Amino acid sequence: MKKVRAAPRRFAVAYHPGLEDAAQTAANVARFLLDNNAIQADHGTVYDDWLKDRLSKDPYDMVIALGGDGTMLRAGHLCAARGVPLLGINLGHFGFLTEVGRNTWQASLLEILEGRYRLEERMMLEIEHFRGDDSLGCWQAINEVVICRGQFVRPIQLTASVDGYRTTTYVADGLIVATPTGSTAYSLAAGGPILPPEARNLLIVPVAPHLSMDRAIILSEGSCISVLVNTSHEAVLSVDGHPPVVVIDGDRVDTSASKNRLNMVRLKDPGYFYRNITLYMEHNPSAGNIE
Repeated sequence: MKKVRAAPRRFAVAYHPGLEDAAQTAANVARFLLDNNAIQADHGTVYDDWLKDRLSKDPYDMVIALGGDGTMLRAGHLCAARGVPLLGINLGHFGFLTEVGRNTWQASLLEILEGRYRLEERMMLEIEHFRGDDSLGCWQAINEVVICRGQFVRPIQLTASVDGYRTTTYVADGLIVATPTGSTAYSLAAGGPILPPEARNLLIVPVAPHLSMDRAIILSEGSCISVLVNTSHEAVLSVDGHPPVVVIDGDRVDTSASKNRLNMVRLKDPGYFYRNITLYMEHNPSAGNIE
């Protein structure tokens, strides 16, 4: 039986503009909420500044994202920074992060409007890129940071240290530092373990290691991971699939748990995670259709 929470009444509905019928579905969702005792239900695309601007001004109780996992990640970054819970309605191909199907959202929203849902807290990462003593950029991640080779098909050397102590040097195509949420994303494709979504760990996974350590390492939430880059050719870092940032020989990328958390709205019992991962592995919904 679900715990009854305070019923949300103010919503933002954000959709992926490139998906068929997404704009109309968002309008339908907003109208449905208003017809069922919501007092605010704004809607717009997730791929412009609309949601960011509205979240900075309006005290929303919940954001509803319509799309696939890419849409959820984009909305999730904005929600986590402001402590607003996020619900996903799957209009994409994979939708592992989403909770509600495109044909069942009415019944699900009625449950939410009655306060019959739970929040699943997902840890995030904070990543900082250094060149010498200079900080060149800082990011938050829901899934992972990837440090990898660029266009040249040659491995790079990456020395990983944990809490100031050298752990190992990888000669590999790249290195992934992931959250438990990210353990079912690129990390999984690289052979990493699957972690429960509410676990509080950091995960290091090498990508195509050559004559170097090929095992994943699971670390506690309080660990700080530093990766020193040694390369004579192009290398990049990317956070949650965002456009790559060039890294050069001698650069360092530090990763630790973020103070931010993403609260995911869940209607299913906690066992949904294991049922879903088994289903997706047996019948990959993204095969032939990458969002």
